[in-house]
Amino acid sequence: MPLIDLPLAQLKTYLGVNPCPKDLDAFWDRALAEMHALDPQVELRPAAFSASAAECFHLFFTGVGGSRVHAKFLRPKGARGKLPAVLLFHGYSGSSGDWFDKLAWVSQGFAVAALDCRGQGGLSEDLGSVKGTTFRGHIVRGLDDAPEKLALRQIFLDTAQLARVVMAMPEVDPERIGAMGSSQGGGLTLACAALEPSVRLAASVFPFLCDYRRVWNMDLAKDAYQELCDFLRKFDPRHEREEEIWARLGYVDCQHLAKRIRAEVLMFTGLMDTVCPPSTQFAAYNKITSKKDMVIYPDFGHEGLPGMVDLAFRFMSKL
Repeated sequence: MPLIDLPLAQLKTYLGVNPCPKDLDAFWDRALAEMHALDPQVELRPAAFSASAAECFHLFFTGVGGSRVHAKFLRPKGARGKLPAVLLFHGYSGSSGDWFDKLAWVSQGFAVAALDCRGQGGLSEDLGSVKGTTFRGHIVRGLDDAPEKLALRQIFLDTAQLARVVMAMPEVDPERIGAMGSSQGGGLTLACAALEPSVRLAASVFPFLCDYRRVWNMDLAKDAYQELCDFLRKFDPRHEREEEIWARLGYVDCQHLAKRIRAEVLMFTGLMDTVCPPSTQFAAYNKITSKKDMVIYPDFGHEGLPGMVDLAFRFMSKL
């Protein structure tokens, strides 16, 4: 088969090239302490959407920095006993999507919470202000400020806070929580499992937000990673700050968070992925020390993967 990245044998041992900050764990421990100290001011508002077997709500909570964060929350109507729950994370610039596509999970006895990432396509607000550019996307927002101002730091924390909010609901079993998403959602699934150790299962589909420097080195800072290229061209055209930039991005690089994951992980990867190159995904996968497995699609890129949803459901059924 043709190759757009390293041969599979090398992918299985690849450990990434984007630098990892020496104080990474302390950085995230401080971030989590900040999040834990918040009053999330959780609010459930009945949704206009209705279904015969589901109760549907707009879920709001206050995230770090004071932003009100939104998720769609659904639960089986008339359920008895504690429910397993699945957290759903969407792709870059997207949203939590339609209510209807969550009903399959509800029909199988799951509570569902689908996050709207702050400042993207859904209802979550983003009050964060940073020094320097707010040019385009969330990857580069905050690169001219302290690492604590990185937009992705706040989004990563939102995933963990959503998990804690859902775990605290009286109808949910806090020991049966799963997380799932594709692309940005795949990266956020890894971040959520890394930052909230109670997450039991994590299904990550071709995760984004991994090994940024590798993307650059492969000349694939395009599509979802285009803002990396744009930032360097506009704000560091002679690469005088390049090492600083990669180091700062290391704080929000999912490959470095992966070692914190305790959940069982199922990852899906297409070896022809030119949006999130396979090596960047393997950089994260190879650092996971908990139970894990990877489903490989040799001829597929960043696209629908046949049978993936069925396999992910079977995986989540362990809950």
